[in-house]
Amino acid sequence: MKGAMPPRPFMMPGPGGPMPPPQQQFGLVETRPPLAAVLRPRFNIPGLHPSAAAAAAATGAGKIASTYDLVEPMRFLYVHVVKARDLPAVSATGAIDPFVEVKLGNFKGTTAVKAASHNPSWQQVFAFSATHLQSHLLEVALKAKDLAGDDLVGRVVFDLAEVPVRVPPDSPLAPQWYRLEAKRGDKLPHGEIMLSVWLGTQADEAFPDAWHSDAHAAAGPAAVASTRAKVYFSPKLVYLRVAAIGAQDLIPHDTSRPMSACVKLQLAGQVRRTRPGAPPGTPNPIWNEEFMFVASEPFDEPLVVTVEDRVAPGRDEMLGRIVLPLAAAMPRHDHFGKPVEPRWYSLMRPSDDPDKKEIKFASKIQIRMSLDFGYHVLDESTYYSSDLQPSSKPARKPSIGMLELGVLGARNLIPMKPKDGRTTDAYCVAKYGPKWVRTRTILDTLNPQWNEQYTWEVFDPCTVITVVVFDNGQIGKNGGGPDQRIGKVRIRLSTLETDRVYTHFYPLLVLHPSGLKKTGELHLAVRFTCTAWVNMMALYGRPLLPKMHYTQPIAVMQLDYLRHQAMQIVAARLSRAEPPLRREIVEYMLDVDSHMFSLRRSKANFHRITSLFFGFLAMLKWYDGIRSWRNPITTMLVHMLFLILICYPELILPTVFLYMFMIGLWNYRYRPRHPSHMDTKLSHAELTHPDELDEEFDTFPSSRPAEIVRMRYDRLRSVGGRVQTVVGDLATQGERAHALLSWRDPRATAIFIFLSLVVAIVLYVTPFQVLMVIGMLYLLRHPRFRSRMPSVPFNFYRRLPAKSDMLL
Repeated sequence: MKGAMPPRPFMMPGPGGPMPPPQQQFGLVETRPPLAAVLRPRFNIPGLHPSAAAAAAATGAGKIASTYDLVEPMRFLYVHVVKARDLPAVSATGAIDPFVEVKLGNFKGTTAVKAASHNPSWQQVFAFSATHLQSHLLEVALKAKDLAGDDLVGRVVFDLAEVPVRVPPDSPLAPQWYRLEAKRGDKLPHGEIMLSVWLGTQADEAFPDAWHSDAHAAAGPAAVASTRAKVYFSPKLVYLRVAAIGAQDLIPHDTSRPMSACVKLQLAGQVRRTRPGAPPGTPNPIWNEEFMFVASEPFDEPLVVTVEDRVAPGRDEMLGRIVLPLAAAMPRHDHFGKPVEPRWYSLMRPSDDPDKKEIKFASKIQIRMSLDFGYHVLDESTYYSSDLQPSSKPARKPSIGMLELGVLGARNLIPMKPKDGRTTDAYCVAKYGPKWVRTRTILDTLNPQWNEQYTWEVFDPCTVITVVVFDNGQIGKNGGGPDQRIGKVRIRLSTLETDRVYTHFYPLLVLHPSGLKKTGELHLAVRFTCTAWVNMMALYGRPLLPKMHYTQPIAVMQLDYLRHQAMQIVAARLSRAEPPLRREIVEYMLDVDSHMFSLRRSKANFHRITSLFFGFLAMLKWYDGIRSWRNPITTMLVHMLFLILICYPELILPTVFLYMFMIGLWNYRYRPRHPSHMDTKLSHAELTHPDELDEEFDTFPSSRPAEIVRMRYDRLRSVGGRVQTVVGDLATQGERAHALLSWRDPRATAIFIFLSLVVAIVLYVTPFQVLMVIGMLYLLRHPRFRSRMPSVPFNFYRRLPAKSDMLL
């Protein structure tokens, strides 16, 4: 093919070295040369030498210039059916209902039927996998729909040996008009079809929307659409702050009793209520209560403000109502902006005519509204959040790098549809930041191979990417059910070395009421590329969340409620896409039930805390060994070191920091070689009692029949959930301290040991008394000289990785 770009080098490092390209098997025809011999020169993609590839994978220095180099190339034959014109009539009425059938061997795909059209347009792409190339001839037949049987209008036949090869980033192949020919090969006097046929890979832009021969067994357009690869984006979320201050001239329905007025605020499905206004019984109540809601762009849903009078328990009467569009709220991008002024609004009474332009008398309510773009709306847990950017675009920082994920395949998956006579229809969903990606569904196999690659911009290395494998519930006899989860993988970016390709088989684990099940292994290739080293290193000293989370903090209980509402908005919005990203997928990705009480999680967090004291116990054993003279030489050296430090106290702190520097260098040999994955022992999921699992998977509120047991059980779970969170937070803080010298985050450990060396030198050359005076003056400084923002050491410590993202 003239003008085609030369093939690019390809390297796929596996767990034990580079993986060779898969052997493609093609059909043979006796009178022609084997099709593989015809196509192999066109698909020649040379690889690296095995030793060079292994060295490149180990050091990260052999980054390949190709943008699609983490996965193996998969060959596809693409057929783009554009439109047809001047089709002949096939019925007595002169009408024709055309459709196109693309056939290659035993595989065929059809377009939609265009009713009564002589110049139809389809704009549909068909993709045949190289493993399905069973013939040397591709037949594109244009047929007319008929109740008695489909009539052949004409066809076009292509020889695969003459099909051109397209290598992205080449421009798309221009479609051409082809004259239809009869079955015997004669050209028809009327009728042409516009087509383009080429050989490509999964890097082609037509790949996601194409009809795939792999999905030929899916019945129905909805099932076929659910098998395609798609990219989704979460809606832009922002916090809406509403303060109900007071009201004037409220008119009760019954003047014989004191009025107890409260305000109900509703935004879509979010409802909040104030306490009764003070003083009681007055027509001019004061509330001064502030609430926060989660709003999503575009701001279609208005805020409904209703003033109600509590006439009896559980019974309220409306005194007035007003519908406020969110455009009336003042946008705030930071806490330094102009303060939000409250405004008075006229309330519509139930008897008022909404079409009446002028109302002579109306009750008033004072409301303060603002859209706080300076916050980051949390829809994930902060422990394994994938995005920490504020909602305000001007306040966002530039990206520091790129994350590339290659979803290679899976192996040894368990059968999810044995009752339907099928095995598993698996696909993957990956989320990082606002971008969700969904691979195509590989039908009826326990060892699917996707070989799809996706990229994300990275704004903070202390974030987590989540990859989940699901079984497509829209395929098979019982299609239309929920998609079953197969397993989840989380990878923290800060634990990855830059410019290094990690290829690893991650175990897929799912916890059921019957116990823990290993459902297979997921093969991923991950690469984190940094483009701004200075900015990335500076991030370790900055706050984890935007500034408004610290200058105007949100209460923990309110933040949990807002997170739940944000998850519901994201799930509802993504379920409206086509094909939809179903609610059960979004909820499992975002861990919607992570706050629920679980005795298993509580035990896991407790053992995380106790394991942190093993180091202290080891020091006590070492001290006991020194005191008992088990090793006389070591004991004498300790005595000498103790006497030196007593005589020269200024060497104490330099020695401690130098010792930590040496420990960090020593532990570099034992740094993790692969990203961490789910730990069943840490999660206490292997030997969990069935009764504990039944409690964990029980509904909330409890489904127990006895009302008293239900009340006590729910109360116990609620209290236990809070204790579990506190224990988990304590364990996280201790694990972050352990991560200082463990090289789990290589950049953070490098920063810490370098600073330890610097501090050791400074403490050595500076008198100890001067350091004590400076430190005490700094700790006792006046509050005027203190900032409300967290300090650099605190920010650095908050960014250290913990084992919370390794828990099931």
